[in-house]
Amino acid sequence: MRMHTVASEADKQAFLALPVTINKSNANWIRPLDKDIEEVFDPAKNKFFKKGVCERWLLKTDNGDVIGRVAAFVNEQYKNEQPTGGIGFFECINDQAAANFMFGYCKQWLQERGMEAMDGPINFGERDKWWGLLVDGYQEPLYCMNYNPPYYKELFYNYGFRVYYEQICFALKVKNRLQDKFYEAYHQYSQDADYTAKHIRKNEIEKFAKDFTYIYNKAWAKHGGGKELEEKMVIKMFRTMKPVIDERIQWFVYYKNEPIGFWVNLPDLNQYFKHLNGKFGLWQKLRFLLLQRFGKCTRFVGLAFGVIPEFQGKGVDGYMIMSGAKVIQAAAKYEDYEMQWIGDFNPKMINISESLGTYRSRTLQTLRYLFDRDKEFKRHGMIE
Repeated sequence: MRMHTVASEADKQAFLALPVTINKSNANWIRPLDKDIEEVFDPAKNKFFKKGVCERWLLKTDNGDVIGRVAAFVNEQYKNEQPTGGIGFFECINDQAAANFMFGYCKQWLQERGMEAMDGPINFGERDKWWGLLVDGYQEPLYCMNYNPPYYKELFYNYGFRVYYEQICFALKVKNRLQDKFYEAYHQYSQDADYTAKHIRKNEIEKFAKDFTYIYNKAWAKHGGGKELEEKMVIKMFRTMKPVIDERIQWFVYYKNEPIGFWVNLPDLNQYFKHLNGKFGLWQKLRFLLLQRFGKCTRFVGLAFGVIPEFQGKGVDGYMIMSGAKVIQAAAKYEDYEMQWIGDFNPKMINISESLGTYRSRTLQTLRYLFDRDKEFKRHGMIE
């Protein structure tokens, strides 16, 4: 076996093709868009190259057959107790020796760059994409969510990776009645003229982007070591989302016309992209527009939720959610709702999610391998 650096166009195509081969008999696997994978490795499109390095490889047999792939990276913004690199985009046949060969190669590459541990499988980018090893809930993945065969868990565990934290997704049936407290909160605040809940409107996209920035920076920026969002970046993000936004599933709540909470959701784009076989050229874009207009998307996804500290614990979140539920349930477009993952180190958000009457829909794991095998292993600290 040998590791081959991805450099040529043929290498890139082989990198994209391997998961197709590995998952060919799995009806629930949805091929990611090629462009979404390639943008991770494009310095012109991935800002993490400004403060990091990344390289990816194919694992080939002596006969030249591709049996594995992996990427390794150093991200200066990824702060940990010890210098920690990352590996991701891992794919491998069911062969421990092949997996070990790739893990060992990545370990050496990271050690040469001063790292003392590696986390994986993670993204050379934000945590909302390509992050974690799927270990439970093998239904169709959400857009930009990792999906892997069950045997990958043993490949990682057998090498020596351990669970750094679990990533839990929660879901519910849209038609189900919410708990009584949500109806009570709605009754209380809907009669108070100082409070209003409204869904986003695309023709006011910049206004809602600014409201999101204000709420996020007050509610989350200093939570668990987070950082403030720049308004111009959020406006750009909302403009990017605009073509796929369903106005009825993005909600904001206001007190005396000042923003105090948001509940941001999007249709599950994989319900459309699963018909495109990873491609997104002109024909696929036209087909995507037709699917949006005439196709069926029965699941929407929770991306972000927040209430500013002054209004937390007062039922404002219930008022906002119930306001949205009344509209969403009446439209009867969606059958399922699933939230992006929440780390098991965040019991507050887990409790909020469970209070909605959800069930645990899938679990991913962020794994860690310490290069010093005698060093004490510590899981991710809890957020109070």
